[in-house]
Amino acid sequence: MDRIAVFPGTFDPITIGHEATIRQFLPLFDKIYVAIGNNPEKKTYFPLKKRLEWLKIVFEDEPKIEVDYYNGLTVDFCKQKNARYILRGLRTSEDFEYERRIAQVNRMLSPEVEVLFILTKPEHTSINSGVVREIHRSGGDISQFVPAKIVHLIQTYKEEK
Repeated sequence: MDRIAVFPGTFDPITIGHEATIRQFLPLFDKIYVAIGNNPEKKTYFPLKKRLEWLKIVFEDEPKIEVDYYNGLTVDFCKQKNARYILRGLRTSEDFEYERRIAQVNRMLSPEVEVLFILTKPEHTSINSGVVREIHRSGGDISQFVPAKIVHLIQTYKEEK
C-alpha cells in the first residue's frame, strides 16, 4: 500500500517556509498532494490559476509531489486520492492550537485519516503568506520570502492586475 498524504493550504502565495516544510515530509511518503483548498467564501489575493502554476514550478523537480486543488472538505479530498494522512507545519504554539482544533474535527469526520505535524525550521517561523502579500502590495522586495524559482513571476504579477 502506498503511503499517500495531502499537504493542504491556500498558498496565497507559497513561501519558502511552505516549500521547506513540504520537502521535510518527502522521505516519509510515496506521494504527497500539495493541494489548494479552493474556498469561494475566502477572498484571496492571487488567483487560483496562478497559485497552481507557481506550485507546479516550485515542485517540478520532485516526482513524488502532485499539485492539485479541491473544493469542499480536506478529508473528502483525502478519500478521493486514497490519502491516509494530512500534513501540517507548525511555526508557533498558536499554529498548534489552531491546527489541533481542525485536526480533531477532521478525526471526527474521517477517523481513518491521520494528521501529522512537523515543526518548521526556526528561520521560517516569522514567514507567512500574509506578510508576503503585504510586502507585495506595497511594492517591496519579496525575494527572501518566496521560492527563488518563482520570485520574478510573483513580483511581476502586479503588472498583470
